Amino acid sequence: MSSRVNETRVDRLRVQVHPDRAAMGAAAAAHAAAVLRACMARRGTARIIVASAPSQNELIVNLAAAPGLDWARVVIFHMDEYVGLPAEHPASFRRYQQEHLLTKVRPAAFQGICGEAVDAAAECRRYAAQLQAAPIDVVCLGVGENGHIAFNDPPVADFRDPQAVKVVTLDAACRQQQVNDGCFPDLDSVPRQAITLTCPTLMSGGVLVCVVPGTRKAGAIRDMLGGPISTACPASILRRHPNATLYLDADSAALLPADG
Repeated sequence: MSSRVNETRVDRLRVQVHPDRAAMGAAAAAHAAAVLRACMARRGTARIIVASAPSQNELIVNLAAAPGLDWARVVIFHMDEYVGLPAEHPASFRRYQQEHLLTKVRPAAFQGICGEAVDAAAECRRYAAQLQAAPIDVVCLGVGENGHIAFNDPPVADFRDPQAVKVVTLDAACRQQQVNDGCFPDLDSVPRQAITLTCPTLMSGGVLVCVVPGTRKAGAIRDMLGGPISTACPASILRRHPNATLYLDADSAALLPADG
């Protein structure tokens, strides 16, 4: 297989197509690590939001192993959590972060969303305050099969959302993806609500590193890049960010035009 990287731009969004998931994840991690290093060199600390999904595995393993990163000066956030799930639940996103990243690095802090909070609205306000205490330097995110970013599904996504963090009801396609990813045994087991960072919060990051592998994401990527910028495909908003890069593999780019 060719090692050639096909690079293009759609509106303001930089798009790279790599030959496979391994190359995609390595390139995305190198980008995120370089931004973190630069932030720490400039002001001594850095703040990053990291998605929690199997699609992010290659990014995270490479980011955790990136040379020259003083994680003791990095604060890590994640971007969503199921309502009602405790941190130790196998499908909890805090558990994902623990198993995939926090067992490998020792950050200054990991700020987790408490999905089991009795008052979910209050938890949203608490987490929003933590996020807004200082700028977010890097957002490492993915794109769902329905085009969502975090848990901003098409029915609930709002590009001008007044909330930084909110409770949402997950649509059927989003919940089915969790089954497809092997996170739950069947649709009935998937929680119906989650706490999520909103679109404006994700877009507020200084640099966005978006990693999307796999055939099941090809339709969403086609709509994200080829359709209008619309909440019908929430990920399309990334085309307006001044410093965002979309990392694809050959499978997720399969439905894009041959010229990129």
